[in-house]
Amino acid sequence: MFCGKCERKWKMHKKKRNIGAEILKGLREIKRGVLGRVIHVPDVAKTRAKAGLSQTQFARLLGVSVRTLQDWEQGRRAPTGAARTLIAVAARTPEVLRQIA
Repeated sequence: MFCGKCERKWKMHKKKRNIGAEILKGLREIKRGVLGRVIHVPDVAKTRAKAGLSQTQFARLLGVSVRTLQDWEQGRRAPTGAARTLIAVAARTPEVLRQIA
C-alpha cells in the first residue's frame, strides 16, 4: 500500500499520537469549561412574552419563519447572527420592539 519510506513515516506518526486520549482530554476540558466560547442567548420565549408580541409578530420582526422561532423557543435550535443580537436587545429593552411592531 505504501512505499517502504512512507510506511515507516506513517507508523512513527501513528505511534506518536493517541487520538482517543486527545478526544477524552478535549471532552474533559469542555466539561470543566476550559475550552470553547460560551455565548449567552436570552430565553427567546420569555423575551417575546416580555415584549408582548405573538409568535407571528415576533418572527416577522426578526425576519424568520414562525417554525424557526418555535425551534428556538423549544430549544431545538439556537439563534445566530443578527437574530441573536436583536433578541438580546429585546431582552434588555422590550419597549423598543413594541414601538417597531
